[in-house]
Amino acid sequence: MATSIQAVSNLASSSSMMTGNAASPSAPVRDSGTPFSSLMKDAVGEVDSLQSQAQSAVTGLMTGTGVDVHTAMIATEKAGMAFELALAVRNKAVQAYQSVMSMQF
Repeated sequence: MATSIQAVSNLASSSSMMTGNAASPSAPVRDSGTPFSSLMKDAVGEVDSLQSQAQSAVTGLMTGTGVDVHTAMIATEKAGMAFELALAVRNKAVQAYQSVMSMQF
């Protein structure tokens, strides 16, 4: 979970620097050396991991193997929020791609 938060933080900071929405106009641009595709693969892997944890928690709740309702709901909400965040990042990437493709040179 910590790696997904770190990956999303890195993605958000690099995205804001690319769009010019950085918190400070004189903020230094730092190069973390990690390619964007690697960050996305890690984030998708974390979303998949959270989805499988939620599925196993719900299955444990339904079969009565000692999983309480609170644990299942927390796991389900974490997975849902991670998926929504991944979907929002994907939509922004598609939007950026479309705006670049519509530019005339």
